Amino acid sequence: MKLECRVEKDKITEECSKPFDFEFNGLIVTEVPEFSLPKEFNILLIVGPSGSGKSSILSTVGCQEEPFWHENKAICSHFDSSDEAIEKLSAVGLNSVPSWMKPYSVLSTGERFRADLARRIKDNSIIDEFTSVVDRKVAISSSRSVQRYIRNKNIKNVVFATCHYDVIDWLDPDYTFDTQTGQMLGRGLERRPEIKLEIVPCSTKAWSIFSKHHYLTSDINKSARCWLVLWEGELVGFTSILAFPNGNFKSAWREHRTVVLPDFQGLGIGVRVSDAIGEMVIASKGRYFSKTAHSRMGEYREKSVSWRATSKNKKDRQDYAVTGTVTKEDRYKGKHINRVCYSHEYVGEQ
Repeated sequence: MKLECRVEKDKITEECSKPFDFEFNGLIVTEVPEFSLPKEFNILLIVGPSGSGKSSILSTVGCQEEPFWHENKAICSHFDSSDEAIEKLSAVGLNSVPSWMKPYSVLSTGERFRADLARRIKDNSIIDEFTSVVDRKVAISSSRSVQRYIRNKNIKNVVFATCHYDVIDWLDPDYTFDTQTGQMLGRGLERRPEIKLEIVPCSTKAWSIFSKHHYLTSDINKSARCWLVLWEGELVGFTSILAFPNGNFKSAWREHRTVVLPDFQGLGIGVRVSDAIGEMVIASKGRYFSKTAHSRMGEYREKSVSWRATSKNKKDRQDYAVTGTVTKEDRYKGKHINRVCYSHEYVGEQ
């Protein structure tokens, strides 16, 4: 299929083309491979180099929605309900609660990309230039998280277009149309590449890099044991634990602060790091406990055979406010804020 358009020839077009012996008559012809949209799917990916006809093919399918963002509203306030905001922002890997409260204008490039994606994902949506404005690790994270959400919700006929082939394994499309070859390929059975993380000890001073991204508080206990999380040498997360004295057992620890930087959220790094620390503790004959108000981490543990719910699981937790620990004086005055909290012990695979 050929698409044609004309531009006006002038002195500049002549002077730009002449030194390169390029004959230009004002006619622009673009070769676009024949494309037929499958009847039904969850995810279809159109991939190919720039100028290979991706946008032209997309125009035959539909138009990409451009979300409008109010300057004086938090990004979470642009959804119909708090439940929808939490679900969709988390679905695209934007799991940083402090970022949910910011206006769109102050978000980073990666956060804007994810926020736009959260507003666009629905039946029959079009996503052009997918991951073009973010680095490749953010691209991988976003692809993994959004495809999982689309499949879990059985969202139909979402079409992505990109020039980046590295997202294919992570987006895991039902169909992939390559504009270079003109071929439509079905969903492969290959396993996604592994993400290999390195967990290295550090001091509590490293917490300053991550504190603003914690959903609950920026404080850290000075007696905490701490680790940095690295992906191919790049800093992606932080975790820490505290001694947990208990009259019923000798050596026990509890999770203290775990944070994954926003650009790397959505890949399940946080829960896997927590598992790794739990494994380390029980390997040294200790016991490892964790409480969290973060629903994604809590629900992961609810389904995991490696975690066992304690008697405090899913009970109101009255000692924390949204922005930090409630003071003893406030609790005395009855100003505590109730929060359903997940509570589990790591037991490893049984």
